Amino acid sequence: MIKVGIVGGTGYTGVELLRLLSLHPDVEVAVITSRSEEGVHVAQMYPNLRGYVDLRFTVPDLEQLASCDLVFFATPHGVAMDMAPQLMERGVRVIDLGADFRIKDLQTWSKFYNMEHTASEAAAEAVYGLPEVYRQQIRDARLVANPGCYPTAAQLGFLPLLEQGLINRRRLVADCKSGVSGAGRGANVGSLLCEASESFKAYGVSGHRHLPEIKQGLSEAVGFPVGLTFVPHLVPMIRGIHATLYGVLKDPVDNLQQIYEERYADEPFVDVMPEGSLPETRSVKGGNVCRIAVYRPQGDDTVVVLSVIDNLVKGAAGQAVQNMNIMFGLDEKAGLNIVGLMP
Repeated sequence: MIKVGIVGGTGYTGVELLRLLSLHPDVEVAVITSRSEEGVHVAQMYPNLRGYVDLRFTVPDLEQLASCDLVFFATPHGVAMDMAPQLMERGVRVIDLGADFRIKDLQTWSKFYNMEHTASEAAAEAVYGLPEVYRQQIRDARLVANPGCYPTAAQLGFLPLLEQGLINRRRLVADCKSGVSGAGRGANVGSLLCEASESFKAYGVSGHRHLPEIKQGLSEAVGFPVGLTFVPHLVPMIRGIHATLYGVLKDPVDNLQQIYEERYADEPFVDVMPEGSLPETRSVKGGNVCRIAVYRPQGDDTVVVLSVIDNLVKGAAGQAVQNMNIMFGLDEKAGLNIVGLMP
């Protein structure tokens, strides 16, 4: 059994991680921490876990966490970069679901996250945890930077086109929509029911924090910088991301469907839907699947890719479990054979 700890267990990502791990056949969750809820029984806060998790929240303790084989950080940025290097020194492997190790250029990271990065060596060592691209590196990693939700949907949608050099890499557009859970569990006015319900708005247009992460991943895929316009939107639903992605073809291409099907043929958590399909966020709710459809409207030079994920699963906790499975040589699908919830 793999003994794991979770730092930051009270947020939506943390409890989703706990939900998935509680049913994992090869995992024992030994520690779950929360400074604000110390001593509270997990099932008291999240009754859906009654009978599955018999733990209380504790204050993060380095020695206690060091007894684990793996520690997940489901924390705001700035937390993992303080503790992760100390755990790694003690032989503990780490998966950070936050943003501390996703961006390699630390000046760019500091610009977008408004604080100084204090763990440059760990950041340099970290492997970006998108299994569909970095599976081999993830296997041997001590530290995995779990991708963000928007970056997961956008990169999986664009990759086949860029890898084959089919589109103008300077003219990418990602028009993305997210449910309110993407903003986290912390109280803020914009996430209140009366503010988010019956409304639809863009945000972060001048530069969302996920912009450099998406550009970095796509640039590494093609070996050159890419030009990306990324506009996220908030929609009045709890879970889900829908990314509508646009690219301009260099030359006419008629076999886009085949290109996508071949690229993801062996990927257990990417579903390229039949030609003419329109993927829905509700079809991936609760599951670790990215569903993709590709179009060339009116046979023109514009490619439109539709990519949907559950932001809390494939966009966060599910992908983290997928990465853990790879790191420990388990069946990649262990604990993740979950059918999406409909309706």
